[in-house]
Amino acid sequence: MRYATIRDGLVPVIITKDGKHAVPINEILGTAYSSLVDFIRDFDEEKRMRLEKAAASNKGIDLAESPLAAPIPRPVHDVICVGINYAAHLEEHKAHLAGDGFKTPPKAVYFGKRAIRITGPDEEIDGHPDLDERLDYEAELAVVIKDTIDRNTEYGDIGNHIFGFSVFNDISARALQKAHDQWLYGKSLDTFAVMGPWIVGTDEIPLNKPLKIQSRINGEIRQNSDTSLLIRSVSDLIFDLSRGITLEAGDIIATGTPSGVGAGFVPPRFMKSGDIVEAEIEKIGTLRNRIR
Repeated sequence: MRYATIRDGLVPVIITKDGKHAVPINEILGTAYSSLVDFIRDFDEEKRMRLEKAAASNKGIDLAESPLAAPIPRPVHDVICVGINYAAHLEEHKAHLAGDGFKTPPKAVYFGKRAIRITGPDEEIDGHPDLDERLDYEAELAVVIKDTIDRNTEYGDIGNHIFGFSVFNDISARALQKAHDQWLYGKSLDTFAVMGPWIVGTDEIPLNKPLKIQSRINGEIRQNSDTSLLIRSVSDLIFDLSRGITLEAGDIIATGTPSGVGAGFVPPRFMKSGDIVEAEIEKIGTLRNRIR
């Protein structure tokens, strides 16, 4: 099942099997959810089955005329991001991003990404060239939490608390990132959190399933990898985080990006105004945006 949000009115919807239409969740269930997060908090298997039946009709709002917003336009909390979680990107980071003296982190690297509003599919990304011209892309697998995960959650039970998966683009201003000697500011400028086109439920994508992941700039492949190459799996990351941080319904975790970012080329290949950036993950879809 694919879950999304219509841009006009921020209506939570499901996507039909043909991928061409959307049906409001409230119309099917007779509910009054104000957002997809409200639905996630109230999710159960009986509701999913009713929605799945409606999705099979291939009828509803024409997506060609009603574009999508990010599936979760306003997150519950800041997005939790994972740094250097692919071995090849770790080497790329050592060579081109970190500078002299960088040591391989012994544990997972976490950072927060401020996101008052998440940018959705086909929406423009403000490159903020007045602040930084070293604009970079990072295609990532995003995980959306279904209900509370905390220190009492067993490792083997984590999959029961995950709602689904989406495509995430962790847009980064590399000069700011380096100048401030930390990642929050350079990765949190307005419009820099990009997600979509929808969330695919765990009924279609099991936990830790290997998925091909790719990014493209103006059609040229830049990143081309597989989530099986994550240094730390989704289960490992969530278990580690939840030992000290309670995760709640609607929380988003971006699990890291593979090698091939713009800063990793010699010379670097950063994005500029007018560029089209695409992030694609197998079995989920393509997230496409233009740089303003």
